[in-house]
Amino acid sequence: MLLNIILGLVVIGLTVIIQAYGTILWVSKYDKQRNRLDSSNFKTHGTRLLISTAIFLIFIHLVQAAIWALLFMFLPDVIEFETFEKSMYFSLVTFTTLGYGEITISSTSRILAGLEAINGITLIGWSTAFMFAIFQELIRKSVKNKHVN
Repeated sequence: MLLNIILGLVVIGLTVIIQAYGTILWVSKYDKQRNRLDSSNFKTHGTRLLISTAIFLIFIHLVQAAIWALLFMFLPDVIEFETFEKSMYFSLVTFTTLGYGEITISSTSRILAGLEAINGITLIGWSTAFMFAIFQELIRKSVKNKHVN
């Protein structure tokens, strides 16, 4: 069990690093595009920013879930996943804390599923907060643009 907890913590660390670098990358991209939000096409640029941010964050979560799926695939005592698709499905259901339960891990590695759920809810919460911060910035810019015009 201790080995599984250590493996889980390593994967959690990796996914947090991915989230941190992804967030910093996106903030940098946003800073470069900030002036476009002051333009007359505010609605178009703001909408594009929200959509692209959501797609980027979902992509990051897919990568993070895939890392968990690969871990499950390569653990010798986890025999439930014959294909990557099945492992990825289980991982996504676990990462999002949806937990359908039609696929479970019966081995001693099942504690990893709980760690993945903790990891997923934390990172999805981080993404939600980040999306909200972008949305707040858009509201501030919108109010500023109305006062300027």
